[in-house]
Amino acid sequence: MAVIPLTTPITEAQIRTLKVGDTVEITGRLYTGRDAVHHRLHHGEKPPVDLAGQIIYHCGPVMVKDGDKWLCKGAGPTTSSREEPYQWEVMRDHGIRGVIGKGGMGPKTLAGCVKYGCVYLHAIGGAAQVAAEKITRVDGVDWMDLGSPEAIWHLWVEKFPCIVTMDSHGNSLHQQVFEASAAALEKLKA
Repeated sequence: MAVIPLTTPITEAQIRTLKVGDTVEITGRLYTGRDAVHHRLHHGEKPPVDLAGQIIYHCGPVMVKDGDKWLCKGAGPTTSSREEPYQWEVMRDHGIRGVIGKGGMGPKTLAGCVKYGCVYLHAIGGAAQVAAEKITRVDGVDWMDLGSPEAIWHLWVEKFPCIVTMDSHGNSLHQQVFEASAAALEKLKA
């Protein structure tokens, strides 16, 4: 299977070429954003960084201060479903092109992916140290008043691996698995 390289910032045209099942490797900037970040953005607070063409990583990284630099020791994805109420608005209002997390998202996010040219990317859960190895530097942090796991970390990544599980064409691997599981359950009941 071919790996598709992506370099941030990403254009809508690039995103629209991706399909569910594609494996990508991201190089460039990622911004972390969990519950508190999405809540602030949802309520109209202006982000401290330009998110247009960028990727938000649902992650609460483990950071260690080394002199005047931050080092990332762990950066596994967190469960994305908590952001379902807000994610489509963040796509719309800030022009993000990708969301990385684990566990998938629902119909509002999928509709946002279609309308605003975005994809949901699944990262490997349980491999925080492996993911951190793809982070070559930490260039900054904003909104530390939210606490380290909830802050917006500016990560520079090299060949960060993900799989497209929701695309801008309305396809969702998560929905396909749900439907197949429901059909299998019905067969078992019969």
